[in-house]
Amino acid sequence: MALAHPVTRGILAAVIGVLLIATLAIAALSVTRRGSPMLRKELWLRLASWLVLLPLMLGPIVAGRVWTIGAVTLLGLVCLREFDRATGLFREPVITATVAIGILAVNFAALDNWYGFFVALWPLSASVIAVVSIPLDRPTGYIQRVGLGVLAFMLFGAGLAHLSYMANDANYRPIVLLLICAVALNDVLAFTFGKLIGGPKMLPVTSPGKTISGALGALCGTSLLVAGVTHWIYAGTTLDQPQWLILLGLIVSAAGQLGDLTLSSIKRDLGIKDMGVTIPGHGGVLDRFNSLLLVAPASFHFIQYFVGFGVDQPTRLITGG
Repeated sequence: MALAHPVTRGILAAVIGVLLIATLAIAALSVTRRGSPMLRKELWLRLASWLVLLPLMLGPIVAGRVWTIGAVTLLGLVCLREFDRATGLFREPVITATVAIGILAVNFAALDNWYGFFVALWPLSASVIAVVSIPLDRPTGYIQRVGLGVLAFMLFGAGLAHLSYMANDANYRPIVLLLICAVALNDVLAFTFGKLIGGPKMLPVTSPGKTISGALGALCGTSLLVAGVTHWIYAGTTLDQPQWLILLGLIVSAAGQLGDLTLSSIKRDLGIKDMGVTIPGHGGVLDRFNSLLLVAPASFHFIQYFVGFGVDQPTRLITGG
């Protein structure tokens, strides 16, 4: 059953509770007219976006394995499109098409539960991206287009697809839900601690709004949450030891912040504020999901080392083996 695991039910209940509290808090601000009209409008806009986003994010995970993999595949392709438009890679249709095919292929490998093909596609796809434009006999711009193509596949294909492969595990829902909620909490904690404590900026040129206090507050808070919930998910396994649970929490928080800073570096280099305007109040889809780009592979391989994903499930479901 989709909601059989108590952690799955707990996370979904917590998400609904947070949305209700946020709705009441923003309504109270509006009724009492506290804060500027612009702030209140922005808060309502962000809340409305979350009310649309969360069902789209969490619904496929609850619906099942195939839905989850399909959603991650679509997310990767949407992120690729935003990246292409922002960086100009769309002017290189051969490279763009190759990256898109790579995204489809790596998620197909996850759908097939074919781990050997899944891990092989990263170097194979990078190699194809490196050579696919050579027959065009246009060496000018070669390094730039290949570099952008490989980076795009690494982030939106090989990186995000680790969430797809997690869905092969019979008990995938609680851990995938935890990771998605943890990166969202990570952003909230970094913002909250940064505003409450203040102090020196962490990387003032790359991300002017981020402070050292915010980063450390998020690191502590998110690590404790991830460690505590992971204990309930993997109770009794080799992963269920304090040092490994805390280390996983640190990995999730640090990778989430680094994913956000990676996208900030790209945007600062391009001289833009957001990668798109798809989500009102949030920018583009890539702006909202940037933290998952590094969290997905980092947490996957850490958990894989201790307990694995889908190791007790049939393999090569489509291709046979």
